[in-house]
Amino acid sequence: MFVRQLLAFSSVSLLILQSLSGQNASPTPPVERSNPWPAAAASPAQPQITFNSVHVDGHYIALTFDDGPHKTLTPKLLDLLAAHHMKATFFVVGQCVVDNPDILKRAVREGHEIANHSWSHPNLGKMSDEAARREVQKTDDAIFAAIGKRPTLMRPPYGSITARQKRWLHDDFGYRIIIWDVDPLDWKRPGPSVVTSRILKETHAGSIVLAHDIHPPTLEAMPATFDQLDRKGFKSVTVTELLAMATPEPPKPKASPRPAAIPAASPGAIYVPPVTTSTPGG
Repeated sequence: MFVRQLLAFSSVSLLILQSLSGQNASPTPPVERSNPWPAAAASPAQPQITFNSVHVDGHYIALTFDDGPHKTLTPKLLDLLAAHHMKATFFVVGQCVVDNPDILKRAVREGHEIANHSWSHPNLGKMSDEAARREVQKTDDAIFAAIGKRPTLMRPPYGSITARQKRWLHDDFGYRIIIWDVDPLDWKRPGPSVVTSRILKETHAGSIVLAHDIHPPTLEAMPATFDQLDRKGFKSVTVTELLAMATPEPPKPKASPRPAAIPAASPGAIYVPPVTTSTPGG
């Protein structure tokens, strides 16, 4: 009897101690679980603003001509483009637009693109934002007055522009900034054959080719240039059309590891390869 009472008392005491211990213990922290869904990006990726070439499927390029329109040379260039069924983009200077609006109208009728190249061809990268804006706005207005449509592309003279200027040109005007990857330096007038040779050597699918329709030797170079681009299978489209064709560049293949060199054996010696052990299942 005494033994049973002692066991019962011990059991009750143990229960009381466990209860008190549970009340005094700190709570167990929750287990952190990894989120199976990736967190949403804080903000969408910024769109690309500046282009000097694009990756395309097919032999498409963009021929571009700066500093016009020229009263006599640009119409001759339009004749050549029509004969070869090629499209081009003209980055025009506002002062020339005011003097030759009918040439712009013809270019648009024939499927070419008109883009902004400033009012007086200054170095925008060395100007204040206010002065640069005036250059761009005056040309934008002149183009609209000539063809009834505002441009969507802009090329800074000399390719000179600041990152801040690129941003407000895109945000305020909706412009994409077009540079180039093929430059024959035709403005130095190296001779028609040199201009042709440089363009053919540097042009590849997705290229944006720079030239100027205000230099007579450049116009002399274009018949041979167009003929040989045709033979190579290139098709010239407007810059906007080329950008619309852009496709992601395929990842570059990783270089395979080079095999270990076998040490040269001394004359008369027999090379014995090292013994390797394989792991189970390997």
